[in-house]
Amino acid sequence: MHNGLLGTKKTADHMKEKLTRQASSRALPTVSSISKLAGFSPSTVSRALKGDARISEKTRATIAAIAQEQGYAPNAYARSLVTQSSGLVGIVLDRLANPFYGELAEHLHKRLVEIGKYPMILRFDEGALETEEDVIQPILQYRMDGCIIASASLTSRVAEACARHRLPMVMINRVARAHSCAVSCNNYRGGIMVGELLVEAGHMRIAYVSGRQDTSTSEDRESGLRHALQKVGREPLGVVRGHYTYDGGYAAGRELLSRRKRPDAIFAANDITALGVIDAARNLGLSVPNDVSIVGFDDIQAARWHSYRLTTVAQPVDAMITRALALLAERMHNPELEGEDISIQGELRIRSSARLPTHMTATPLSGLE
Repeated sequence: MHNGLLGTKKTADHMKEKLTRQASSRALPTVSSISKLAGFSPSTVSRALKGDARISEKTRATIAAIAQEQGYAPNAYARSLVTQSSGLVGIVLDRLANPFYGELAEHLHKRLVEIGKYPMILRFDEGALETEEDVIQPILQYRMDGCIIASASLTSRVAEACARHRLPMVMINRVARAHSCAVSCNNYRGGIMVGELLVEAGHMRIAYVSGRQDTSTSEDRESGLRHALQKVGREPLGVVRGHYTYDGGYAAGRELLSRRKRPDAIFAANDITALGVIDAARNLGLSVPNDVSIVGFDDIQAARWHSYRLTTVAQPVDAMITRALALLAERMHNPELEGEDISIQGELRIRSSARLPTHMTATPLSGLE
């Protein structure tokens, strides 16, 4: 019995030793382990892996080859403790029902990677949030260098939380509030351009399908439209809320176009809403643009599809991102800088969903168009 127990113990010890060796062989390589393999001091290895120009090209190449062979990856968290910079930048979203924000997030992600940052998309359902701290907590937890907010509903709450925690923050496609930074398309001017286009094309009954309640983008676009109409002594025929969604646009389109005095032109607060309006018009047996002209705002990919060919105001996404990243970098370097509110002019994209003034023509079909 005693020998049996001893044999069992030896077997267990052997297995334990074997597992330890296996775990050791799978251990992640470190600067220290690479130093032993390469025959250089840990400080030399560390500087070489950081690209220090004081290390000879031959030494750097030798160390890099061994590091690659061993599958070495730098510990970003440990490095952040030393540099006080994680390289992480949060992209805060609340909903992706509007394709514009998905496309915007994709462009932001790409640009951040290009400049050596690590983007992390944080998506929140506003209805599930109890306090703004619910949004800010992950940003603090991951020691992010800053964040970019692309959300209509979370803007003011998150901006206030970022300010309290001295976290660099820039809003995009929003208007600045309370000493914050923001970059947006000139929505008011965009609304004017749409109004002038429809008036010049001879439309007399122009309606507006608005976005979500109390959003500056929708309000500014409507104000621009009203300004253009007031110059010729008119008002919108009607304003119906579309909530920035396809379903909302479809419902609003059916409501407006089923009226006895129906509009001959509809400006929708964004493209996905405008696509809903177009389908509502078609399902009511109306021709677009012969019976009703429809114009959107954003220039999402679907706006260029052959089945829609939507006339719209294109947001200057690349220019907005460039300016937003510059503002964020400045505030990472100096959090005490004052806020800025940047507005960039959009561009009217003429396609075939709206009748045009005689001096204008639609853009030719190309690519997705």
